[in-house]
Amino acid sequence: MYQSHFGLNELPFTLTPNTSLFHALPPHLEAIQTTLAALDMGEGIIQISGEVGTGKTLVCRMLINQLPPQFELAYLPTPATDGHELRVALAKELNIDAKGDNTTLTEHLQQALIARRAAGKSVVVLLDEAQALSDDALEVIRLLGNLETEHEKLLHIVLLGQPELDQRLAQHHMRQFRQRITFRACLRPLDLAETISYIEFRLGSAGCKQTLFELNQYREIWKASQGIPRLINQLCHKALIAACSANIQSVGRKEVLMAIKDTLGARQPKWTYPVLWGWH
Repeated sequence: MYQSHFGLNELPFTLTPNTSLFHALPPHLEAIQTTLAALDMGEGIIQISGEVGTGKTLVCRMLINQLPPQFELAYLPTPATDGHELRVALAKELNIDAKGDNTTLTEHLQQALIARRAAGKSVVVLLDEAQALSDDALEVIRLLGNLETEHEKLLHIVLLGQPELDQRLAQHHMRQFRQRITFRACLRPLDLAETISYIEFRLGSAGCKQTLFELNQYREIWKASQGIPRLINQLCHKALIAACSANIQSVGRKEVLMAIKDTLGARQPKWTYPVLWGWH
């Protein structure tokens, strides 16, 4: 692999979300700060949306790491198929008896939340891949979001999902749920300057001491990835592999083109000769 070839301490562009390589660029920082501020104000349901590959899971992990000590976390990474499954999963996360029907489970959850609130704790539920939740599960989330004392919510819920979640919530029968969402944040694609900063930060964090990409290559990667961090990672990873295989010390136009052609989802150039690339 190219790690030793370029003198790196670790691989900088793996697809597994790595919080040690988190770079606080505006889209991700805004989502984290918005969510933490909403939790601090005691809001009930918060939504973070973003296209595939924009960094929702990494933002989720950063939120987990940055939750203030007064919050107790319940993390549900797998979407529930129905409302009962969601109640059971939440009860297990909070170490509550998960037996009984839906009414019993809700009573157990409410009692446990009241006890935690009396002890100075608030419960935050992080629901990843929320676009895959069933309508029944979303209705249960709405009902659980209604659990409250005279002064505050007992449960804070953060939904992380793809734009399909917005499409579902726009439907008429979802209007009650839609009105319960008090704060929203959207993870947009990176612009060119953010893409360059992202790549250079990851290389620097991995111990890179030399210039591996020139401005033209950054621009080509940005156009091909359309600013999607996951695609940026794939393109940089493959371009570095190609440069290592060619036994050269930096990434050129040829290596970037090889990476683009080998990456599903990357925007492909219409032509690549003689000087400028044309894009679809």
